[in-house]
Amino acid sequence: MDSLPIQALNQLFLDARTINDFAPTPIGDDVLRHLYEIAKMGPTAANSNPARFYFIKSTAAKERLKPYLAPNNVEKTLKAPVVAIAAFDPLFYDKVPKLFPHAPVARDWFKDSPDNGQAAGHMNATLGAAYLIMAARAIGLECGPMAGFDNSGVDKEFFAQNGWKSNFLINLGNRSDAPIFPRLPRLDFSEACEIV
Repeated sequence: MDSLPIQALNQLFLDARTINDFAPTPIGDDVLRHLYEIAKMGPTAANSNPARFYFIKSTAAKERLKPYLAPNNVEKTLKAPVVAIAAFDPLFYDKVPKLFPHAPVARDWFKDSPDNGQAAGHMNATLGAAYLIMAARAIGLECGPMAGFDNSGVDKEFFAQNGWKSNFLINLGNRSDAPIFPRLPRLDFSEACEIV
């Protein structure tokens, strides 16, 4: 496999930033479908794909979300053309026979574990949400992933019927002309890595 050109690495990682101010350019449903079709291809344990995404576009749905946002997250979230609630399905293992057909018993690896697969589901759903961020950047969208909201309130408001559990929010759109913060430092290799 060849390395991506530097322009792609810049777009995905080196120049990419968390965006807090979005232009009012709408995002079509077809773009969100395309985004998911890319993101779903990332690897997860036993191809379990426990990530679920709830895309909020309408003003009415954003008003339902607003009471659960931390005060410093309200303006930027309401301004984003789309807010994705990155979530996971606690019953994700019920889809494993479809997703891992050569070993449908894999469902029980999760379901019969001491925590009913919840740690694995949450971890793999977090991976899925990270894939969504990278896929969004790859197709030219900017992202503003964040915590800073009442998870249990959001779950009651949006997921009472399906039982999904929110993980974090991802504001999606195009960057406005507002200045962005300087990039913050990262740990050096020697601080974060070891080779044995």
